[in-house]
Amino acid sequence: MKILIADDDPVSCRLLDGLLNKWGYEVIVARNGTEAWEILQADHAPRVALLDWMMPGIDGLEVCRRARARSSQPYVYIMLLTANDKVGNVVEGLDSGADDYLTKPFHPQELRARLRVGLRMLELESHLVEARENLRFKASHDALTSMWNRGEIIELLGRELSRARRDGSSVGVLLADIDHFKKINDTRGHLVGDEVLRAVTGRLKGEVRSYDAVGRYGGEEFLILLPGCDKPKLTAKAQQLVKIVGRTSIETSTGPVPTTISIGGIASTDCPGAELKRLLRAADTALYRAKLAGRNRSEMALLSDLEVSSASVDAAAPAPEAVESPTSDK
Repeated sequence: MKILIADDDPVSCRLLDGLLNKWGYEVIVARNGTEAWEILQADHAPRVALLDWMMPGIDGLEVCRRARARSSQPYVYIMLLTANDKVGNVVEGLDSGADDYLTKPFHPQELRARLRVGLRMLELESHLVEARENLRFKASHDALTSMWNRGEIIELLGRELSRARRDGSSVGVLLADIDHFKKINDTRGHLVGDEVLRAVTGRLKGEVRSYDAVGRYGGEEFLILLPGCDKPKLTAKAQQLVKIVGRTSIETSTGPVPTTISIGGIASTDCPGAELKRLLRAADTALYRAKLAGRNRSEMALLSDLEVSSASVDAAAPAPEAVESPTSDK
């Protein structure tokens, strides 16, 4: 554990440095408040800080206030050190954001005990952050494949479409579906089907860019978002994904399983101003056409697909979350 000491008194610094090193801490020393604040802003900054109240530059109170104003940074446990033990000063110090207050001169064992309290607080805070992140991940990711779940990938598509309209750019939308997946479940079992789903997920994610998004749209169907992709680029990417998935069989606990996918796609610039539902329906229609054409292939949406999609939307069809894909029987 790294601990920051900020004190302009060299004697006090040497005393604290010696004690903390003896107790097994890694010590970083700042000679004034300005230097202390710079250290706390750096990557991998100390999580514990012992600050003298009165220092050149900015004082300990101001360092506390600035540290507490940062909401996105890891929490720093701050202890103020001062020779003034008046109640008003204690209250002011704690109100500024300090976690503890120690009056000089102090007993070494008291300092050690208070540091242990601080470390327990930091450990508890780390556990809470970890639990919060786990809950956030579970709320936005599919439990089986660990990719974006349906709600999150559709929300991402909405944001990408809004950004593309502002920038005048294009978003590529691909709907990919594992061919004859029901047969895999029926002949090999659902556990093997799960293995196939995870393997296909890995192959898809391995062939897209870091800022693209892959989500489980439902069952064995995947929604892939490719910002900045017009129709020619999207067509090439769809063909590449089909080839990558079907190139080799997927190794499972019951042996290799030949697996292919079919893909339907549309670039948002092919349907300027289209709503999210209309784009998804057009991509789904293209996917259905790829299935009818023999599977293990990709198809891009045609003008007729967009017209069918528009008619469906005008007829007040249900939202994408409630639509049952015509490819549901694979």
